[in-house]
Amino acid sequence: MRWTEEYRSRITTAEVALRAVQSGQRVWVHPGCANPELLTDAMVARASELRDVEVTHLAAFGRTDHCDPKYAGSFRHRSLFTGPNARAAVNDRRADYVPVFLSEIPSLIKTGQLPVDVALIQVSPPDEHGFCSFGVGIECTKAAAEQAKTVIALVNTQMPRALGDAFIHVSKLTHVVEVDRPLVELKEAGGVSETSKAIGGHVASLIKDGDTLQMGIGEIPDAVLLFLKDKQHLGIHTEMFSDGVIELFESGVITGEKKSLHAGKIVASFVLGTRKTFDFIDNNPFVEFHPSDYVNDPFIVARHDNMVAINSAISVDLTGQVNSDSIGGYIYSGFGGQVDFIRGASRARNGRPIIALPSMAKSGTVSRIVPALAEGAGVVTTRADVRYVVTEYGVAQLFGKSLRERAKALIAIAHPQVRDQLAAEAQRRCLL
Repeated sequence: MRWTEEYRSRITTAEVALRAVQSGQRVWVHPGCANPELLTDAMVARASELRDVEVTHLAAFGRTDHCDPKYAGSFRHRSLFTGPNARAAVNDRRADYVPVFLSEIPSLIKTGQLPVDVALIQVSPPDEHGFCSFGVGIECTKAAAEQAKTVIALVNTQMPRALGDAFIHVSKLTHVVEVDRPLVELKEAGGVSETSKAIGGHVASLIKDGDTLQMGIGEIPDAVLLFLKDKQHLGIHTEMFSDGVIELFESGVITGEKKSLHAGKIVASFVLGTRKTFDFIDNNPFVEFHPSDYVNDPFIVARHDNMVAINSAISVDLTGQVNSDSIGGYIYSGFGGQVDFIRGASRARNGRPIIALPSMAKSGTVSRIVPALAEGAGVVTTRADVRYVVTEYGVAQLFGKSLRERAKALIAIAHPQVRDQLAAEAQRRCLL
């Protein structure tokens, strides 16, 4: 049977396709901006028929109605990175949070430690050879789709055709639901604060012409980008990027020509942004997508000379321990790729791993440089992994420093109004 005939024979409606989900199964949902809402809506519509279905994914934007308390008997979410629409379920113990490095999730799936019964994915229409692209998110979904017993694909004409190791053949799709609808977009922030600009300026001072960058999304990465417009031949190797990278590429700042691996290519595993980013990656040979177990592999990251990894945190204690997934015992996000890239950049030739955060939280009432992490807070990045910590007050270089030297350096970049208090607490703890 030609692939076109095979493909047409699998086209159905979301309601019919989702009959494949059975009680007690594990369902993988394509996360981020690839969230196949039409499919998850059809699954949730069957809530009265289902019990104990585990719905697994990274942070998914848009609707995640399976996390609603009224469906607690039907669905339980397994969170591999907790987004805003899953925090209540996780912290109310109606969902389970898994602390795990992003680079290691595909291996959990492939080895059967995290088996997948049904994968709900969103892909581009098939090309002339019958291959659909995972589009805006390859990350761990490629592994899930390859291992799942049943693959239900939302084939969307508005999904960009991302290139690289980013394809699935129609022969692997159990059911196909065709649509023409906008993807979930993650809008740009309303602006960049003066605090973030100050942080961005300090981070940019550590970036040199020809460096390869990893950075996430949010106000601080946006602020860093503002200070890179006079740089030359920057490269990108990152788990994700958003709209801010496009302007630097179009202005010639990002060329990738000096990269020691994948020269001339922007390499990522997913994007979060608006239609601007989606259009940019569509059939674009400058952008190459790979799964998370490749992009985030610290050994792959370390092969990039002059690798600069920029990550954020919720708090940093005076010894350099970094908490970035919880506020005390309240789960806020996840490990993601922070440790993957911090360790990879640490081992790269002339690499620079950076933790960047504002000195204060809660409208300037709570210091984020703390004597000790709050009870219940998780250590995501260990103090031995941390090299640079940046706030709006400067840069603390911690690598090779003693506990006493670390405490002094971190107090120096804390907010001035808490420095005396931090110093007194450091003395009480025998750090000074």
